[in-house]
Amino acid sequence: MDLRALIRDIPDFPKPGIVFLDITPLLGNAEGFRYTIDAMAERFKNCRATKIVCAEARGFIFGAALAYKMGLGFVPVRKPGKLPYTTASVTYDLEYGTDTLEMHTDALLRGERVLLIDDVLATGGTLKGMLQLLDTFGATVVRIGVLLELSFLHGREKLGQFPVESLIVVDKL
Repeated sequence: MDLRALIRDIPDFPKPGIVFLDITPLLGNAEGFRYTIDAMAERFKNCRATKIVCAEARGFIFGAALAYKMGLGFVPVRKPGKLPYTTASVTYDLEYGTDTLEMHTDALLRGERVLLIDDVLATGGTLKGMLQLLDTFGATVVRIGVLLELSFLHGREKLGQFPVESLIVVDKL
């Protein structure tokens, strides 16, 4: 299935010169969304993860469905102040500043095997921040999976030795 055909290009969003790749048409296409989750589940079926960890908000869409399909636990990583229990946090660099993510302190056990899922790998800042956060828990990240990778932004290079699987790779816009 040509998943890229289900992703809409929005020029000059969120600011002039940026082309935003809008995944909502893919999400609204039952066959395309089912295919996406099935393809991810197939790629990661032997990774022996015990939990899927995802950052809000669009990562939740894929991560929760994938956790259900694979019979794994789901761990949400959120912006500050959104989680009701004690949290650990990480502040990380983005291409335009910094951001902070939080996760419940009891979400993972030391050494737990984690599959990290997100919607897009662009510059790699958010996934790198999540890796830093997971390191504080002593978690073992077994794989990283994304729907869409913008390879021309070289985000994969920021993720070190972690294996990354992308369903769609965009070399240029």
